[in-house]
Amino acid sequence: MGTTADIILAPARLTRMYADNLLKDIKPGMFARLATSNGKPVQSNHPAFVFGHLSVYPVKVATLLGQTGAANPQKFEELFKDGKPCLDDPEGTVYPGMEAILNHYRAGHDAAAAMVARASEADLVKPNPAEGRMKELFPTIGSAINFYLSGHPMSHLGQVSAWRRMVGIGPAM
Repeated sequence: MGTTADIILAPARLTRMYADNLLKDIKPGMFARLATSNGKPVQSNHPAFVFGHLSVYPVKVATLLGQTGAANPQKFEELFKDGKPCLDDPEGTVYPGMEAILNHYRAGHDAAAAMVARASEADLVKPNPAEGRMKELFPTIGSAINFYLSGHPMSHLGQVSAWRRMVGIGPAM
């Protein structure tokens, strides 16, 4: 039987591996483009939006664990926070570049995983300080972090998987 940290980190590692697999064959010029069908844009999240959106959540993990110093670039918060629309960016003027987004995503995910690995069992089983539905769904800090590092990313990575097929790249695995 593993610790709560072990239970969180195993699916988080799988999520990170899946994310990396989904990126193969995606070129920078297509990273922030909506897929099209019959010449019309499909309103489905493209990789720039998905990875940018996921990159802002490690700060929430740090906050839950009482860590300081973690921050998102201001532009990331403005572009990728919950509820923001995914825009087609053919000229590359709306979103940061592929490398910047992926570097922030990877660094954040890795830092959050390292924080979880260092967290005590007592820290992870504390009540989630959120209110409303988030506390109802995820009553402990560990359960909220598990969602931020696995459940939430996997739902959005499925969007990248569908996008890959729409743009003709095909499956990643």
